[in-house]
Amino acid sequence: MTGRTLSLDDDLYRYLLDVSLRETPLLTRLRAETQAMPMARWQIAPEQGQFMGLLVRLTGARRILEVGTFTGYSALVMAEAMGEGGSLLCCDLPGDYNAVARRYWREAGVEERIELRLAPALDTLAALLGEGQGERFDLIFIDADKANYPRYLELALALTRPGGLVLFDNTLWSGRVLEAEPADDDTRAIQRLNRQLKDDPRVELSLLPLGDGLTLCRKR
Repeated sequence: MTGRTLSLDDDLYRYLLDVSLRETPLLTRLRAETQAMPMARWQIAPEQGQFMGLLVRLTGARRILEVGTFTGYSALVMAEAMGEGGSLLCCDLPGDYNAVARRYWREAGVEERIELRLAPALDTLAALLGEGQGERFDLIFIDADKANYPRYLELALALTRPGGLVLFDNTLWSGRVLEAEPADDDTRAIQRLNRQLKDDPRVELSLLPLGDGLTLCRKR
């Protein structure tokens, strides 16, 4: 028993992956291709992807929204976890990586479950509300421009059904959340989000030291 979360050195992290990671060969290949890209840091950790897939199965999520898709790793994990009949709406900006995502979704046989809207995510989320999609989503994963995290929170809560989950990635921000006077908008926005969520009566909350910090919000 321990009174606080363990620190993971490289050996313990390798052990964690060795005894628990069930990544498919297709996901492994996608992750390797992504790691060769200049924006590889945008990729989530494989153990985080596996945890998110478990969340989808545990909650029975059938309508999922993802804000920030990149090469499609997390989308692929969630699309496979929700099974046939589920739908995943992905929001991202146009880029060469869109084709990578679609190629792997097609190979996995889940492309028909996924809609990719290429536009600023704030515009897409506002459009969804305008389409009458309020409180229609079971789970929303947000991993996009950090400066807009507080705005994404409000839109996500409007789009999530009561009892649904909103997930925010990078909420520990490689430790930069500890900076007293951060110089960049991204760090300030994550700090603001974290402080706001701490006492937000609209959600139940857990911030996990998984990947770069993963915050789970259950809408009341």
